[in-house]
Amino acid sequence: MNYPWWMWASFGISVLVLMVLDLGVLNKKDHKIGVKESLKLSAFYISAGLLFGGWVWYALGPKAGMDYFTGFLVEKSLSMDNVFVMSLVFTYFAVPAKFQHRVLLWGILGAIVMRGIMIGLGAALIHQFSWILYIFGAFLVFTGIKMLWANDEEETDISKNPLINWLKGHFRFTEKIENHDFFVKAPDPKGTGKSVWWATPLFLTLIMVEISDVIFAVDSVPAIFAITTDTFIVFTSNIFAILGLRALYFALAAMVHRFEYLKYSLAVVLVFIGAKILLVNFDIKIPSPISLGVTFGLLVIGVLYSLWKTRNDPKQLMAE
Repeated sequence: MNYPWWMWASFGISVLVLMVLDLGVLNKKDHKIGVKESLKLSAFYISAGLLFGGWVWYALGPKAGMDYFTGFLVEKSLSMDNVFVMSLVFTYFAVPAKFQHRVLLWGILGAIVMRGIMIGLGAALIHQFSWILYIFGAFLVFTGIKMLWANDEEETDISKNPLINWLKGHFRFTEKIENHDFFVKAPDPKGTGKSVWWATPLFLTLIMVEISDVIFAVDSVPAIFAITTDTFIVFTSNIFAILGLRALYFALAAMVHRFEYLKYSLAVVLVFIGAKILLVNFDIKIPSPISLGVTFGLLVIGVLYSLWKTRNDPKQLMAE
């Protein structure tokens, strides 16, 4: 659907204001973000996303509003796994807590650009080849089933990542983190006596955060297109969902063990969304209110069941 320029401009201005406020006011100096501050920032970002969704509902109608909220909810939930990977990356590179928000901020900015590119490509493909939606649907069903049967004992070993080893073999990286800088000048290792630019482990951390977002976008972008093919709804719901990921990270990283069973709900959600697309081929259309209700209900069940099952978790008892 084509929308007037001022609607896209209002979205762009909203995002810009949020980023300037975050970077220039709330987190102007490097500091460790605690759980309480993380939850407050997350509530702020979630409120902003919901308010924009309310405006979408008012301006474009109930169906567009429900599609927006469904996409926002799915993307926000899928971000949970991304938080776990980010935590592993920060731990591997021993990034101090006070510098993590800087990496995540630039990571989110990069994610916005990459999501825009991926959504644009997805929209172009769907416009030219409408049947590709069925491929998206089948992929989501396959991904959901794979998540249900995934081995919980498998651990991600960052040290074995071939990209890290390749980058270290082809570019200059300092041995340790240099304050909050991504690049620093240091003596040329060739002994020329000149100072040359070196990348720091913090920049390598940023690269890995960006790569992890691209990997997770492979699931989330088809998922939102399976909900709606309206590019404005797809893009705005996706971006508003990931905007608050940086703020939410610090709270989720400390409590991620309490949501151990949420992934099963996410798996069923992906199967449901994928099946919704495939059923269209049989003239069976699931209304937007039902999609939103089922998605929300499955995620609530996953959260509540996780909290109940982990109520006696050693980490939880230690926190108390």
